[in-house]
This record gives sequence, C-alpha cells and structure tokens, in this order.
Amino acid sequence: MKRAVILFNLGGPDKLESVEPFLFNLFNDPEILSIPSILRYPLAKFISKRRAPIAKNIYREIGNKSPILELTKEQAISLERNLSAKGDYKCFVVMRCWHPRAIDVIKEVKVFDPEEIILLPLYPQFSAATSGSSINEWKDVCNKENYIVKTKTICCYPTENNFVKSHANLIRKTVLNIKDRNFKLLFSAHGLPEIKIKRGDPYQWQVEETVKEIMKELQGENLDHKISYQSRVGPLKWIGPSTDDEIIKYSKQKKGIVIVPVAFVSEHSETLVELDIEYKKLAEQNGCSFYKRVPALGTDENFIKGLAELVLKKETRGNFISSVMCPSNYAKCPCLSLKKNFYDSPNPKTN
Repeated sequence: MKRAVILFNLGGPDKLESVEPFLFNLFNDPEILSIPSILRYPLAKFISKRRAPIAKNIYREIGNKSPILELTKEQAISLERNLSAKGDYKCFVVMRCWHPRAIDVIKEVKVFDPEEIILLPLYPQFSAATSGSSINEWKDVCNKENYIVKTKTICCYPTENNFVKSHANLIRKTVLNIKDRNFKLLFSAHGLPEIKIKRGDPYQWQVEETVKEIMKELQGENLDHKISYQSRVGPLKWIGPSTDDEIIKYSKQKKGIVIVPVAFVSEHSETLVELDIEYKKLAEQNGCSFYKRVPALGTDENFIKGLAELVLKKETRGNFISSVMCPSNYAKCPCLSLKKNFYDSPNPKTN
C-alpha cells in the first residue's frame, strides 16, 4: 500500500526579494488576521510592506534567506528512510507561506498516486494559526482539485515519548560541561495573542504539557526552569511572560541562561537571529554570566523515530492522531470536535 506523508511547516524567504511577499502570505492568512478578506488583503499588504525592511535585515544575518526549506527536506529524507522498512512511504514537504506551496506539491502527490495520505505538521503543539492553517489550506487545495484519497492527520504530539527524549538529551548535552550551576533553563516558544487562547486555542496548554514531560525526563538534574514566549508583534496583548523580559530579569540577577526552543523543530530566523543574536546581546547587556542555546531537534534520531511512530500509529480519534487529549475548554482542538470541520479529511474515505 502506497502512502504519502505530507510534512507541513511555515516556510521562509529564499532570497531578500522574497521577504515582502512571504510576509504578505503570512499576514493574509485568516488564522493570523481574523478579519473579513476585503479588509485583510489591504492590511496584509500594508503590514508586509512596512515590516519588510526590518525583516530583510534579519535575513541578512543568516545569509539573505531562511534555511528552513533545506532543513525540512532533510527531516523528510530521514523520516522516509526510517519508514522504508515498514512499507511504501514517500514524504513531501509543503510550506504555508512560501514555496513549495500545497497547490504545487499536490501535483507531485498525484503522480505518486498513494492509497492513503498522512498529514504531519512539524508543529509539536497544535495551534489554529500553525497546524490548523496548514491543514486547512491542504483541504482547500484538495477540494479545488477534486482530489479524494483516504487521509489521516497527526494533530499534535506535545507529549510524544521520543519527542520528549530528544529535547531532554539535547538539554543534557548542552548543560553537561557547565560548571556554574547558577543558571535558568528557559523554555522559549513562539507566542500568540492572548485572545486566541481565550477563544479556545490549546497551544499554550500543550507547550506547558511538553515542558512538564521534559522535566520528568530530566529528573535528578535539579534544573531551575521557566516557560516564556517570544516573537511578539503588533498592539495586542500576547501570552507571557515574554522571553526578552525573562532574559533581562535573570541577567540582572547575574544568572546564566540556557535557552530551549521548545516549539521549534528546525533552525530558522527565530532561533538563529532572535535567540542566538538578539537575545544573547540583550543578556550580555544586562549582566548575564553566560548564555547558551540548546539546538533545535532537526534530524535528531529520537525525534525522527517519534515522527515515524506517529505516522504508523493506527489509533485515531476520528481521523486524527494525537499524543494528548486537550481539556474540553479548548474548542479549537480538532480532536475535540464532535462534527466535521475544516480540519477534517477532504474526502469521505476517512478512518
């Protein structure tokens, strides 16, 4: 049985000239700007044009482009290799805001002609703005193409055993030779506007569950830790505490900082620039005794093994696979949906 695995990620500009259209695609997403399309389009144009010069400076720090596509392709190759002994699997990469987009990749999937498709967002913690948006776009493209194939979706995996072990092992390697134990282990995740959480997005709860499981795995290490959120933009109140505020606070206490990108599985501008350059400078300016950053998971053996086990997993809630069941107040969690919605398979041939 031929199966296609679709790996979703956000994407990033492949050259400086791509920065503005990439930003437009990002802000024109209804899950990012939840306003009518007649207003969203011109606002996305305005925001992307205004932010492009700042964003270009960010990408100049890392070679004038994002590395996320190449790194995601490496993950796809590693996953396909892991799955090869289990059956006829082929992995495809789809980016939400830059190339390759779903409309292009679906042509390759059709040529492969799978009997089943597994959707795999590379966002361990579910948010409607990330995993939900990518799943939604794939469904829309399938509907437009009248493409009907049995489909299941890996909704999220914030507590998946191998994912947790991967994080814990990388943390251990990073702190192993640190002699000064007066440091804060700071788990940094991408933030969201607070209103998104209040409207039922499970993302923050899932981030907290991830950190709980990682700290269980690190029992005996006696690590002082905290969760924070980065990358805030715009006037809305975002979930907190913010990573930059926490860095300033602990740096002024003369603590060291070890930062963990707990919601990012690939290196990109928010790890390579925001964490490695901007936050490191902020820490040093405020008296931090040392600053270290744990690598993103990338193609770590445990992480890829965990993804493979999720792909092979047969237990589903409807046509969803998840490592955790969200509390009932998180209505945006697709696993809690009692009726078909836009996260569901684009065809009637579901599990």
